[in-house]
Amino acid sequence: MLSSISPLGERARNSRWWLTTAAYLVGSLVGGLGLGALAALLGSAVPEELRASPWALGVVALLLLVGLGFDSAPGNRMVPSWRRQVDVDWLDEYRGWVMGLGFGVQLGFGLVTIITSATTYGVVLLAALSGQLGAGLAIGAVFGVVRALPSLLMGRVTDRAALHAVFTRVERWAKPARIIARVALGGAAAALLVAAVGS
Repeated sequence: MLSSISPLGERARNSRWWLTTAAYLVGSLVGGLGLGALAALLGSAVPEELRASPWALGVVALLLLVGLGFDSAPGNRMVPSWRRQVDVDWLDEYRGWVMGLGFGVQLGFGLVTIITSATTYGVVLLAALSGQLGAGLAIGAVFGVVRALPSLLMGRVTDRAALHAVFTRVERWAKPARIIARVALGGAAAALLVAAVGS
């Protein structure tokens, strides 16, 4: 996915990288906002006193810990997910900015593409638990933007060597990113357990 939008590829498709990438970032933000809003609205259907009850907080914390277990398990164990990525046929059929927007929305919404980490489900759970549209939008916006930011690494890719250098850098950052995701899941679970015990 990351390699799909680069100055090298966009030049070959007669598109402008900056425009495609801007559309991709906006699309991912919009997708994240949609995910957070939908989850919060679904959560708001549950009465607030029920969502804030110790057992509800405990159940969500437990689900986050299960996700943390999936993400921390040795080997290639993956969380339940779709087995499809974005439709790469778009690359040849649509203008760059249309493709970028579409890819971004799909990535930002998170649940309609391959799910590589339980943090995607964590975002949904936390937005739903809030039951507040503002909180859901904030959670979704952060999720969408953070997922799209690596595309900015492609800005100077004008040949294959530069493309491979970006892949090497992404591989180097993969382990720290996984650790940050695990810390976020564990931290959210711990905060919910503290809230459950304190209520």
